[in-house]
Amino acid sequence: MSEYLPGIIWLFVLLAVNAFFVGAEFAVISARRSQIEPKAEAGSKAAKTTLWAMEHATLMLATAQLGITVCSLLILNVSEPAIHHLLEIPLGLTSLSAEMISIIAFAVALLLVTFLHVVIGEMVPKNISFSVPTRAALILAPPLVMVARIFKPVIWSLNGIANGVLRLFKVEPKDEATSAYTMDEVANIVEQSTREGMLSDTSGTLSAAFEFTSKTVADVEVPIASMVLLPESATPADIQEAVGRHGYSRYILTDKDGVPSGYLHLKDVMDLTVPEKFTAAVPAKRIRRLASAFRGSELEDALATMRRTGAHVARVFDAEGNTTGVLFLEDIIEELVGEVQDATTV
Repeated sequence: MSEYLPGIIWLFVLLAVNAFFVGAEFAVISARRSQIEPKAEAGSKAAKTTLWAMEHATLMLATAQLGITVCSLLILNVSEPAIHHLLEIPLGLTSLSAEMISIIAFAVALLLVTFLHVVIGEMVPKNISFSVPTRAALILAPPLVMVARIFKPVIWSLNGIANGVLRLFKVEPKDEATSAYTMDEVANIVEQSTREGMLSDTSGTLSAAFEFTSKTVADVEVPIASMVLLPESATPADIQEAVGRHGYSRYILTDKDGVPSGYLHLKDVMDLTVPEKFTAAVPAKRIRRLASAFRGSELEDALATMRRTGAHVARVFDAEGNTTGVLFLEDIIEELVGEVQDATTV
């Protein structure tokens, strides 16, 4: 019986190795970069290696699949015969013929090895990786990367052939695993969590954030005809009169053609109280410049432009370059958090 012991030992060794490759394969795919990156930034070598593995997902999958295939073949060729012969010993005490004993032993051994291979070597490690993907990736990805580097020539060749086959079918191979949620996925998660009572969005801020990403500048711009405009030659006295009449804190200035060229805030002229300055045109250096935004561009792109330039107001233009309106930072913010009490239009 001792002559069959090595085959039994190899069975469990190969099952463990197979489980490692399966677990590593699913861990690399399931883990999220957002949970790995902070650890890598903190100096964790395991996290840095895991990120590399996630960025080379197809290579890691090729390594795992090669390991799984080799283990599966070895299990059948090494362990099955040992179990087969062990089963023949008790079956030999029956009155069955030698041929029947061999057939029964083979069938039982095959079923037993297959069961252990599927459950211990496949399903258990897969479920563990799905349950704790971050922890599994940090533990299993580094040794998987080491195996990939040891067998680099073979794995790179196999991976290259596989990618070549994909390109023949007009499919572009993808190296990096999908490790971030799309906007639609996040929206669905929020919607489902709200429906199940796990998340409260009474203010509507979360819903507004998702709608915000689909809006364009044209949805929020204020038409020129709806605004209080002042000429570039406006004086502090004109600003004071406009504030008294309309109550707004900011006013768009236009050039001789009526095109917005800048804007003034009330505080920009509050110190110009002496008579000669109060009735003279506001100095050009005090006029704030406008940002520019194409009315067909996404609202979040316009917000990025305004943040980059430091402007709170942007001139909106169409495909022909004609000014169609003005975009205010407050109006963009209102799309996210609700109404902001700082009106600038009539």
